[in-house]
Amino acid sequence: MTKTYDTLHMGRSSIDLYSNDVGAPFSDINSFAAYVGGSPTNISVGARRLGLKSALLTAIGQDPVGQFIVDFLDKEGVETQFIPTKPEFRTSAVVLGIEPPDKFPLVYYRDNCADINLTIDDVLASPINDCKVFQFAGTNLSKEPSRSATMFAAEMAKKSGAKVVFDVDFRPDQWHDVRAFGVQVRAVLPLVDVVIGTEDEINAAMLDDPNKMSLTHSQVSDTKVAGDSQSNIQQMLQNDLDAVVEKVGSQGAKIHLPTGEIIEAGGFPVDITNILGAGDAFGGGFLYGYVNDWGWYKSARLGNACGAIVVTEHGCANFMPTMEEVLKFVEPYGGLD
Repeated sequence: MTKTYDTLHMGRSSIDLYSNDVGAPFSDINSFAAYVGGSPTNISVGARRLGLKSALLTAIGQDPVGQFIVDFLDKEGVETQFIPTKPEFRTSAVVLGIEPPDKFPLVYYRDNCADINLTIDDVLASPINDCKVFQFAGTNLSKEPSRSATMFAAEMAKKSGAKVVFDVDFRPDQWHDVRAFGVQVRAVLPLVDVVIGTEDEINAAMLDDPNKMSLTHSQVSDTKVAGDSQSNIQQMLQNDLDAVVEKVGSQGAKIHLPTGEIIEAGGFPVDITNILGAGDAFGGGFLYGYVNDWGWYKSARLGNACGAIVVTEHGCANFMPTMEEVLKFVEPYGGLD
């Protein structure tokens, strides 16, 4: 079946202000660099730089920040004609500190933001029936009308023959109750073909034990959620998924299949500058392989390589690698196979 777009990505977009004072505590930051961000937006750029024809369904306000985002995406070649402007709302922003190797504080400014106000009509105006893969993020489900619009989009994409890829994208401070996150994820899983997430995100998504659900917001603010991830993955797979792709940091990724098989795709050792956006870089690389039928292992290896490259850089979307850059990077490691 011929489709115009390889991938359609739906969800948040923002201006990301990254600390220029790497290693400095947040209170000592003197300046920031302005980049484009937001998980599905980052993934759309990553996929496009590798060679996919990607389109983005987000929303911006009638403000210079929104124009900043669209101008960047246009230069990248990501299709932006389906991004509505919502004058009554603002384009969102994120401020990020960088304190390697393990402290990367970030603050979201998403009150009254445009992208969480995507509607079913916005979905109908998009190429939801004209893409090979529809990818969306968990934050889409945090509020209406984006929640219903996203579930509608997943329904439409699935009916049209597209594969539906769900990036768990657990951001605790975007939810009025962290337990509500799992409720919404479990509701959308029957519409999904592939789940991508970390161990903590998977545990949060399947968090239905009342004892574990008593965790307070502050306790999970770093997305550290207790649970039996292997059991939770098996529960996920019972929703007729093709695979659960578990991101395991520097170790790479594990692809869990309904047969019980686990495919381990190793990572690439690098010196870390900034881990923020590594998962989105993985997503762009993985989707390139997925669309081109590379198989689970090689697709994940490409994702790992993209993630490894981006963690050595200052930001995310602006530093997504091209295929030429990836192949040069992996050559000393024996390539992607």
